[in-house]
Amino acid sequence: MNPRFTWPDERLIKAAQDGDVTSLTTVVMESQPHVRKFARALCASPQDAEDAAQEALIILYRKIGTLRATGALASWMFRIVRNECLRQVRLFVARGDGAAAEADASAEPSTEEAVLHRLEVERLAAAVSALPRDQRQVLILRDVQGLPGKTVARSLGLSTAAMKSRLHRARAALRHSLAATDQALDPSAGGDSPL
Repeated sequence: MNPRFTWPDERLIKAAQDGDVTSLTTVVMESQPHVRKFARALCASPQDAEDAAQEALIILYRKIGTLRATGALASWMFRIVRNECLRQVRLFVARGDGAAAEADASAEPSTEEAVLHRLEVERLAAAVSALPRDQRQVLILRDVQGLPGKTVARSLGLSTAAMKSRLHRARAALRHSLAATDQALDPSAGGDSPL
């Protein structure tokens, strides 16, 4: 396994929580690629992703002591990044003037496209967050981070078959949740969903 693609181990996180500055710096540095990947997956633009990643890393540095379980770092960072992306959506919608978006129209999607994309990201992030913790962990590790199945199974202490079963349940629950919100948003779609 590539050591640059792993989260910090629990001993290092515990030392960082206990105030060891060297451990804290290492935790932030080792978390950075994962946080950036979350941000790129959740935010609408590269600039928003960079802003969200930076803010999430600052929060990690300042508030690691509030993390209750050292094994929950990935889920905690996912929530922080998601919240930062949602905050940016709210700021964007609140501004409502669109002047900045028009100035960057050649490089960025239209204001309407950006808002629709961000709302879809918000809906997806909310659906992932609503999953049970065990399903959310396997989904984030496998589908968001793109880790190989054996690596995910090993990091969660599962057999490969158990990991695949949990991932299948997580994906099915996510599809069901998204289909339910689709129907709630468009009641004319009817109840003929194959899910």
